[in-house]
Amino acid sequence: MHGIEYDEVHDEIVVPQQFAQAIMTFRGGANGADVPIRVIQGDQTQLVRPDRMAIDPVNNEIFVPDGGKILVFAREANGNVAPIRVLEGASGRLAVDNVNDLLVSGSDRGIYIFERTAEGDAEPLRVIRGANVVLDGLRAIRVFPPRGLIFAAIRGPDDKAPYVGVWNIHEDDGNVAPRWTFAGPGEVLVKPFGMALDPKNQTVFVSDMKRNAVLSFRLPELFP
Repeated sequence: MHGIEYDEVHDEIVVPQQFAQAIMTFRGGANGADVPIRVIQGDQTQLVRPDRMAIDPVNNEIFVPDGGKILVFAREANGNVAPIRVLEGASGRLAVDNVNDLLVSGSDRGIYIFERTAEGDAEPLRVIRGANVVLDGLRAIRVFPPRGLIFAAIRGPDDKAPYVGVWNIHEDDGNVAPRWTFAGPGEVLVKPFGMALDPKNQTVFVSDMKRNAVLSFRLPELFP
């Protein structure tokens, strides 16, 4: 299981399970052999190999990239249920900005910014990509809505130039280099895989699969 998300509003842990083709939700205090309180699974779900997802606890939705599309489920969905909407032609790592009603999808091909409720063949509002945007091996993406920031953890070409880049979700479009970078080549980051933000403590956490470690970076200039 590569994607584990915590819903702090409802105190729940949500986990995609690709072999079972399921999305499982546990109590925040689950321990030991506790069973999930909800499981989304079955032929109507359109789940094939769910590996990552994003939670919107404000609008009560779960976003799951799977098979070149993004499936959106009601947070309290349970059983063999169909998505409430499907965004075609989009996938990769996801982050939801429920303050500005935006959805960010990131992959080696680019960082795509959609309206949060986009569905069908909807076009992105903006796409960040080009010669100045190194996105090879993008493995994690997060947003900080109060400042309109997108954080992307990237391994770099051939997994040899890792860094975390930061863009503006409202203004950046096209061939735009990141406004800030940290943990770049020659520093402590080797092969980033996951990322979490802790704005209260002005910190970004990045998991590194090569170092088998979680690294923390304090960045007061990015978090007011």
